[in-house]
Amino acid sequence: MASVSGLASALESYRGRDRLIRMLGYCCQLVGGILVEQGPARSDVGTRLLALSTQLSHCRTVLRLFDDLAMFAYTKQYGLGTEEEDTFVRCLSVLGNLADQLYYPCEHVAWAADAKILHVDAAHWWALSTAFWGLSLLLGIARSLRMVVKLRRQLRSQTAAFPGRPLRRSGSSRWALEAQVRSELLTLLSNLADLANAVHWLPAGVLWAGRFPPWLVGLLGTVSSILSVYQAVRVPSNRAEATSP
Repeated sequence: MASVSGLASALESYRGRDRLIRMLGYCCQLVGGILVEQGPARSDVGTRLLALSTQLSHCRTVLRLFDDLAMFAYTKQYGLGTEEEDTFVRCLSVLGNLADQLYYPCEHVAWAADAKILHVDAAHWWALSTAFWGLSLLLGIARSLRMVVKLRRQLRSQTAAFPGRPLRRSGSSRWALEAQVRSELLTLLSNLADLANAVHWLPAGVLWAGRFPPWLVGLLGTVSSILSVYQAVRVPSNRAEATSP
């Protein structure tokens, strides 16, 4: 019952519900893509699962119409990151926030064009929003790599400072640093999986754009979603995330 209560509590929040919808959508795309490729006998079920995945994605797109303000509040709160000690990390974070902020209005215009609310080229705005998402992911990857290198240097310096007895003299601090390293590595893996999909959704001719089969898109998205849920359960984040497609 505790697990059911925990799930119900998570679903009461917007972020928790969004993570679950995202994971279900990508799981449906993964299984549906596999079934479609196995032949006509299972293609009907696979097609239905792919259709369900598309509808869940549309649901998240509509819900993201209301994310701009939360992202703006976070961007304003972070500002130029003056509390960040590492200048390089601060620059990456500020640029990442800017990319996230620009992602939303571009996606809104693309959605409105698809819905025939605005008479503009939907494909252009979808490509632009995906490009901003990909840029945010690239900046996040660079930030995670920088943080991992920085944290590992701190771990090595602690080991050198207390040779032979790191657990007694600096155990809690070392454990915290190792936990941060693991968190950054998980974020790195999640961003890499999302970046692969982001490139796939760019216009044809850009690297591997349009070349992934549905099951591979579903697999990468499922991996990213599971990592995101795992991190949210272990270490809740204060950041207003740019919810990934």
